Amino acid sequence: MASMVETSTERKERGVAHTGTVVRISGPLVVARALVGAKMYEMVRVGEERLFGEIIEIHRDLYSIQVYEPTEGLQPGDPVEATGMPLSVELGPGLIGRIFDGVQRPLEDLLSTQGVYVRRGAALPALPRLRRWAFRPRARVGGTYQGGDILGVVQESHVVEHRVLVPPGVEGELLELKEGEFTVEESIGRLQTKAGEVSLQLMHRWPVRRPRPVVRRVAPAEMLVTGQRVVDMLFPIVKGGTACIPGPFGSGKTVMQHQFAKWADADIVVYVGCGERGNEMTDVLMEFPRLKDPRTGRSLMERTVLVANTSNMPVAAREASVFTGITLAEYYRDQGYDVALMADSTSRWAEAMREISGRLEEMPGEEGFPAYLASRIAGFYERAGRVIAIGGDGREGTLSLIGAVSPPGGDFSEPVVQATLRVVKVFWGLDDLLAAQRHFPAINWLTSYSLYQSVGDEFAGKAVSPDWPSYRVEASTLLAREAELEELVRLVGVETLPPLERLVLQAARMVREDFLHQNANIPADTYTSLKKQFLILKLIVDFYRQARPVVEAGADLARIAGLRVLEEIARAKYIPEDQSERFQSIARHVTEQLLALRPEEAPSLSARGGEAKQGSASLVEVEREEGPAEPGA
Repeated sequence: MASMVETSTERKERGVAHTGTVVRISGPLVVARALVGAKMYEMVRVGEERLFGEIIEIHRDLYSIQVYEPTEGLQPGDPVEATGMPLSVELGPGLIGRIFDGVQRPLEDLLSTQGVYVRRGAALPALPRLRRWAFRPRARVGGTYQGGDILGVVQESHVVEHRVLVPPGVEGELLELKEGEFTVEESIGRLQTKAGEVSLQLMHRWPVRRPRPVVRRVAPAEMLVTGQRVVDMLFPIVKGGTACIPGPFGSGKTVMQHQFAKWADADIVVYVGCGERGNEMTDVLMEFPRLKDPRTGRSLMERTVLVANTSNMPVAAREASVFTGITLAEYYRDQGYDVALMADSTSRWAEAMREISGRLEEMPGEEGFPAYLASRIAGFYERAGRVIAIGGDGREGTLSLIGAVSPPGGDFSEPVVQATLRVVKVFWGLDDLLAAQRHFPAINWLTSYSLYQSVGDEFAGKAVSPDWPSYRVEASTLLAREAELEELVRLVGVETLPPLERLVLQAARMVREDFLHQNANIPADTYTSLKKQFLILKLIVDFYRQARPVVEAGADLARIAGLRVLEEIARAKYIPEDQSERFQSIARHVTEQLLALRPEEAPSLSARGGEAKQGSASLVEVEREEGPAEPGA
């Protein structure tokens, strides 16, 4: 180990900004002295093995350092080197399809060079240095360009065209721009700025704690289609929106995050595994390459970036992993893409903050969390949104942020959940009772909400059918009415209810079991386009609308509940996306079988259920004009 110790002259030759020594060690927290001139959030290398760390507190001549690796073996007197740079990530071609740790070390490259266990202090560049990328210029030599302008493009994967940007904060006249194959470090051109000539490369660096600049933020206008019926129909999220998935252990938070990552209508997906089990990230790595993207037909990994800081990795690195992930997401947003970031889970991130805060001996807040917990969570979620990116072309990009929260015992009143709910606009509350009944997704339709409902109704009303809002409202009303009747049923029994109320229970059960329940293991059911969602719900609601006059006329409710068409409706969610004409056949069977039960003296269904039949006719016309819906439409 003595051979690893460097002299001060050797450190100066390596460009080390400042040096100091360790004076105290408390788990991942290391206190150093004599780092004169070092700044807050500056990266340092600690000890002979040069462990990654970050300065998080400065008190006179003492510097508290959050170390992102195990600190076993460190001792007072070990050297500490300040790098002169904050924690930053490399941004350029080569990010898509890769898996990084919390400080953007490429885990696949570390596996090939060091084996299964990462050696402490290991440092490899995030972007491959030897790979050459075919660069096609778009900018004009002699023109004036500023940060965010597109210099040219690189085909990063079969589905992602990487737009090489002028780094933010740089502006000047373009002196040279070359076409050809380059590594990320080679110069592709030169820009003359006021401060002098700047060499341009395919990559640049950006500090993770600083949000990337934008021209302005604009209101979201388009639904983020997830393919999950309970989400898209009842509690939608928009492109550029924020959502929270709290729930107790075993309620399906991680499965929901995986579903969103697989099927969300986003150009780029960034999945951050923050403190979760390693086998869950392994499932993502093994499953995503095999899955076909419904939008492109290609592997999902061709538009995905993974950031893994699993539960067996150092706790301090969890704090960095979420910022690393969101900075990568912002970079693709600035290129004009719709980006979705999944953070699983922010509770582990908050626990890491609590541990470091305790070791710093800061004044604790509620349940021991630091007093700045709410502001740190708000700062994270506020980096989402729909924006006009910097650059002269006015291109739009969106960053949607979906965070899972793991409250102890499923207690939604705990500080992390409450701090998150104050800033997000969608709440998908998971219910362990629903999970115990094997109802997935286990989102409680009575407690969840979305503040983007009007945007979702307008978008789906134009994309699918103008009747979308009315059917959604009627389905929600049935579920709410069922919850009210359940209290009465427990007291007096279902047989004592009037026939119309029992019909409400029947229709609500169909909404729950035939529409909201979704099986991720069945290919035809794991993803449902907006059009198919509407067709399924329309069958259920039209059945209820047409059955009401039949029940009012005195028909036996037991015979209605035994109709063969109810089994057809229950199986409708398994109809493939390209066979939507089968829904028209089921709709005809509903009308025919209910007509057969109608007493002779009752008014006709065409008079009492005309609204539903007209809706069916208009939908048939839409089917004939537009044809079957494509997955992800």
